[in-house]
Amino acid sequence: MTYSNAEIWFTILALGAGTFLLRYSFLGAIGSRPMPEWFLRMLRYTAVAVLPALAAPLVVWPAATHGQTDPVRLAAGAATVIAGYATRNTLAAIVAGAATLMIGFYLS
Repeated sequence: MTYSNAEIWFTILALGAGTFLLRYSFLGAIGSRPMPEWFLRMLRYTAVAVLPALAAPLVVWPAATHGQTDPVRLAAGAATVIAGYATRNTLAAIVAGAATLMIGFYLS
């Protein structure tokens, strides 16, 4: 199925406007008013919840292997979790996971 340039640009602009309106509605509703302490405390954990949710499917059901579990990706995920837990440093966890993934691909 082919799409015309007009359809593609309409879709891009509509999704961009929708994304802007969703984000602005939250920021516009809050404005410059102070947020409650309980809300700020929960908001701190947003990245901690979102990043693993984005990465987990890529480790457990990678598209590169057509959904088959890959030991190299599982080892890289485990190395990332262990390094993050041991060091409490995000950059160290990322480096450990990336190094394990590259070494695993090189050896396999």
